[in-house]
Amino acid sequence: MNASVFSMNTSLAGKVAAVTGAASGIGLECAKIMLQAGAKVVLIDRDADKLREVVGELGEHALPLQVDLMDGAQVDGILTQILQLAGRLDIFHANAGAYIGGAVEEGDPDVWERVLKLNTSAAFRSVRAVLPHLIAQKSGDIIFTSSIAGVVPVVWEPIYTASKFAVQAFVHSPVGRWRSTAYASARCCPARW
Repeated sequence: MNASVFSMNTSLAGKVAAVTGAASGIGLECAKIMLQAGAKVVLIDRDADKLREVVGELGEHALPLQVDLMDGAQVDGILTQILQLAGRLDIFHANAGAYIGGAVEEGDPDVWERVLKLNTSAAFRSVRAVLPHLIAQKSGDIIFTSSIAGVVPVVWEPIYTASKFAVQAFVHSPVGRWRSTAYASARCCPARW
């Protein structure tokens, strides 16, 4: 993560964060870190059972929100649901994603479409749903989970790499335009080495 936006030493007391893909993996770990830093965290995932289980373990400042990011209407209503659950939003982490590796000539285009939709369109749409709120309040942070594959092409995972390059472009393109609104964006590039 960009340390200027968030670090282990940053207090998030009084802040509300929302994390997509938060029932497991990177999203869950990021939610835990934000909870430890004092934030109230809305954990967003499509798996209601896993969400209930995880939130039960994390305590009263962890709030579950079941949303299928592949359903545009559900994504468009995400801000309203976050505000109903938590009363505000300060940090939005677009984390949900999927991985697909393998050679293009051996790949399944139907699987590619699902991965590309989740990693790009669903992430971008979820940010679009919350961004007007953050701009209006003149503060907020948006974090994307990207990958080293979004910075350096990885030959054995061309579809995944393409999706993460798209995330990088989306993060960097509007930053100058929004800088005057006190909005910040960051990206996290976990490596699988």
